[in-house]
Amino acid sequence: MNLVKTGLISSLLISTALPAVAQTVEAVAATDLNIRSGPGPHHSVVGVIPGGKEASVEGCLESTSWCQVKFGDVTGWSSSDYLAVNVEEKAIALTTRPQAYDVKTVTYEDAEGTKKNENEGAAVGATLGALTGVALGGPIGGVIAGGILGGAAGTAAAEPEEETITYISSNPVETVYLDGEVVVGAGVPEAVTTYELPQSEYRYLNVNNQAVVVDAQTNQIVRIIR
Repeated sequence: MNLVKTGLISSLLISTALPAVAQTVEAVAATDLNIRSGPGPHHSVVGVIPGGKEASVEGCLESTSWCQVKFGDVTGWSSSDYLAVNVEEKAIALTTRPQAYDVKTVTYEDAEGTKKNENEGAAVGATLGALTGVALGGPIGGVIAGGILGGAAGTAAAEPEEETITYISSNPVETVYLDGEVVVGAGVPEAVTTYELPQSEYRYLNVNNQAVVVDAQTNQIVRIIR
């Protein structure tokens, strides 16, 4: 994951030195991170922030981890659990709302009438559980150099063969809604059904409307089929 290191570190260090005022924050995606049309895993994916790249955080909801972000020409919502800022040379999740970063509080109105679908999905998620996330807290350079999710979780992104991707595309399964964002390294609860991949050490399922490949032994997501 390539990034211009000096500029990023400098901007983060400058931010920590300034007084805490509501501001647009530049945060680094600790892994390939979905940008969704609304604040929640049931909303559609409209873009992706590549791991190690900066996105502008316009503001965050007060009571959840979801923040309004802009990356390139795409504006939407991402989970601040995987948006890292620099606090004393440590990569800290923006969800913790570090004192040095007074992020603006924003609101979200359900203008498209999707609240009913969100509530139904949340009910399913509450029954089956939540994705196990990976905590941020390593050196900021770790995020810049190669992300920290893979190392922290003991897992790397898998490169399934073309036949595997074709098989998953040809054999879709019903989506399972779980609390949390779909990222490499996240753990799927054991209660959730996964499906066999022929002649493979991996299994697959669909989480929050995204097909994913999981390690059969650990149930950790090793690849997202986008």
